[in-house]
Amino acid sequence: MIDVNDLRKGVTFELDNTLYKVLDYEHHKPGRGKATIRVKARNLRTGTILDKSFISGDRVQDIRLDYHNVQYLYNDGELYHFMDLDTYEQPAISSKIIGDAAGYLKEGLEVKLTFYQNEALDIDLPITVDLAVVKAEVSVRGDTATG
Repeated sequence: MIDVNDLRKGVTFELDNTLYKVLDYEHHKPGRGKATIRVKARNLRTGTILDKSFISGDRVQDIRLDYHNVQYLYNDGELYHFMDLDTYEQPAISSKIIGDAAGYLKEGLEVKLTFYQNEALDIDLPITVDLAVVKAEVSVRGDTATG
């Protein structure tokens, strides 16, 4: 268990059998009474945002996430296939989890997958990705900043 006073941005916790990652944390101490901790957290499974206020002294369940460095192999339509660089296992991840990152995946790209109890939750892309422009519209007079 972790005290809510120890929650900070990036910390993961479990509340009501749901996994959350803290996005924003605010400690508020009124003139009288106990302090309150306001937390904005993202549900790691659905992506929804939770705004929750805790009373100082409350506790939440701490969770341990596993991070695996993997290499993107291919997409078969619904599933994206990766290879773990340490164990050479090949997990297949749903397109729902990949989300908008799908547009930046190319064969051989190394990314980081987040797992909780062998369930993939999130994908972290590298800061920069080298991609080629395949098609671009023809420039029309007035499209540029200089006129």
